Amino acid sequence: MDWTAGYASDVEYTAGFYQEQSPHMLNFVNVLNGFAPVDLDGPYNYFELGFGRGLTVNLLAAANPSGRFYAADFNPGHVAGARALSKSAELDNLTLLENSFAELAQNAVADLPQFDFITLHGIYTWVTAENRRHIVDFIARYLKPGGIVYISYNALPGWTGSLPMQRLMVEYGDAFPNRSDIQVGDAATFMQQMAEAGARYFQFNPTSQARFDSLKTHNRNYLVHEYMHKHWQPMYHADVARDLAAAKLDFAGSAELPFIYTQLYLSAEQKALINRLPDPAMRETLRDYFLNTSFRKDVFVRGARPLGSLRRHEWLRKTGVALMVPRDKASAEMKLAIGVVNSAPEVFDPICDALALRPHTLGELAALPQLQGRAFEDLVQTVVMLSASSQAVLYPAPDAVATPDAGHRMNRAIAAQTTYGDEYHALCSPLLGNGVATAYVPRLTYSLLQHHKGEVDVAMLAREGWRIMAAQGRTLTKQGVSIESAEENEQELRLAIEAIVRDTLPRWRQLKML
Repeated sequence: MDWTAGYASDVEYTAGFYQEQSPHMLNFVNVLNGFAPVDLDGPYNYFELGFGRGLTVNLLAAANPSGRFYAADFNPGHVAGARALSKSAELDNLTLLENSFAELAQNAVADLPQFDFITLHGIYTWVTAENRRHIVDFIARYLKPGGIVYISYNALPGWTGSLPMQRLMVEYGDAFPNRSDIQVGDAATFMQQMAEAGARYFQFNPTSQARFDSLKTHNRNYLVHEYMHKHWQPMYHADVARDLAAAKLDFAGSAELPFIYTQLYLSAEQKALINRLPDPAMRETLRDYFLNTSFRKDVFVRGARPLGSLRRHEWLRKTGVALMVPRDKASAEMKLAIGVVNSAPEVFDPICDALALRPHTLGELAALPQLQGRAFEDLVQTVVMLSASSQAVLYPAPDAVATPDAGHRMNRAIAAQTTYGDEYHALCSPLLGNGVATAYVPRLTYSLLQHHKGEVDVAMLAREGWRIMAAQGRTLTKQGVSIESAEENEQELRLAIEAIVRDTLPRWRQLKML
């Protein structure tokens, strides 16, 4: 019997980390859009549906020890790997389950509590209509009033031009059975031959060409889970919203924070056309037509309560902001999901100058002499853009910051994995209550630093680091070209570690990462 229901499960998903699933970020979305957040001052419960490799929920549990985290995936390989990571970090607030959506919805798991947060990344448009109903039933049964749901999914109309390509990949895979990652590669080769033979589909669908090109560069395991599910079906926001209305959910806003600032990406004429539609779900969907949206990160609430401008203002003033790039690298020209946005230098520069010294709350930034007379919302918008462009991060009120012990154990466990490969591309920040995307060499450096306390000997770290990399057959690149000799690799690694010790190590300490 096939337990996969058409879901490609013979190849593991990539170990991605998705910061939008953090309880604190979801609260920020609610507050930014004018809705009451979940109270995180005491214990709370969190559930992730379809956790994949489990990196996100592991990091969130480590960063938020006052929360009780649960997650489920039906793939036993995913569950075993996620449990191993949790065990290595000695987490006592994370329960990882091997269950289907049907079992969860039908109360097959005993003693599940009611949840303040339920999240799912990508899953909704990868599974059958029956499983989508089970997801909605689970939310209806287990989400608390006032609870928040995060649901990201492949969206229309942005995927329209690529639907035939995905269908062809699945059909080709069915015609030539093999492991899914091999099927992806073979299907890509076949489509390349079609394009060279003059297939008009590829000539007249420029968006499909961009996706087709990505088949040559993206991780094969990622491509399997993006394209090879038999019930894969991108959806319009309006249809997702109507599905979730059965669980009494209201749309709160997008986890892509800049979307709240419609003046940055919609003209007056476009907004007037959108506002002709009386239904909020269709207004949001029409916005996707103007942007040709292909992926959405939606936040819903079960019983959204207006926060009121004064309470919203008070909550935002307590929110912390930390700079994630050196001050001289911070750019007022930001590439965002809504397009390129230029921040006003009279607001941007004082904020970045202050954050270069130390993290600040929004209230502290508002008190800067250079920002007196500026509207508080101008400050909030600039900080949102800094966060969305990965130049800064947001964190909860300083008095709500968790103890760092579990986060440090998680970071040591993840960093130790660099001895064997490059799986987990993030580390845990107890200050943020979230994870931080972290590349291989910084994670390797983090691991090396754990064994050498006191004064840092960069040359020694580079020697040890290069031995680890060489054993894996891994090399560095310089100006896009792979470095061949061991001596040059070790020298390049030494330069990289020097920069990490100079620029990144102080930031890790600010974020309570070590």
